[in-house]
Amino acid sequence: MLHRGQESTGGGGGRELIVPMAWLYAEYIADELLRSGDLMPPTSFEFRAGRDALALTIYLSDTDGELSGIQVVSQLENWLSLTAYDQPWQDWVCERMAALTAETALTGGPWPDLELARAAWRWLEETELLAPDLNAVPGGGAAVGEDDGPKVWTPAWQLGLPLGHLAIHLF
Repeated sequence: MLHRGQESTGGGGGRELIVPMAWLYAEYIADELLRSGDLMPPTSFEFRAGRDALALTIYLSDTDGELSGIQVVSQLENWLSLTAYDQPWQDWVCERMAALTAETALTGGPWPDLELARAAWRWLEETELLAPDLNAVPGGGAAVGEDDGPKVWTPAWQLGLPLGHLAIHLF
């Protein structure tokens, strides 16, 4: 059974390749939003964190599996609210992933979009990036230079989420 948003390459028999179009489209939108904001070099880990956080937000918020190009603009406010600083984004991701996993178990079919989303979420949770410590005491003896000052290892999602939010805002 093919999920909406997925296409089969078709073929005469046996197993069919299911292309994860919903995830690939979410990743494309996230990439375009970040590139248009010109906030980070596209080759940086920070950019990847932003792209993956945004792609997860886009993919998981598309509950009907029918996100099209024209609906992207209408979804920007929703994505802004989901990625806002005061929102429990991490909890929301876990809940949506659990719901999609349960839905997949009921249908019994493969869902490669979900597998790619899981991989992105795993990377965002398990990868830590060295970032400025925003909780450090101002003027606590740190130099004023851009690369100076206290730094702390931070889960990638905690850097990518605000970057994605800002990219949406700038769009």
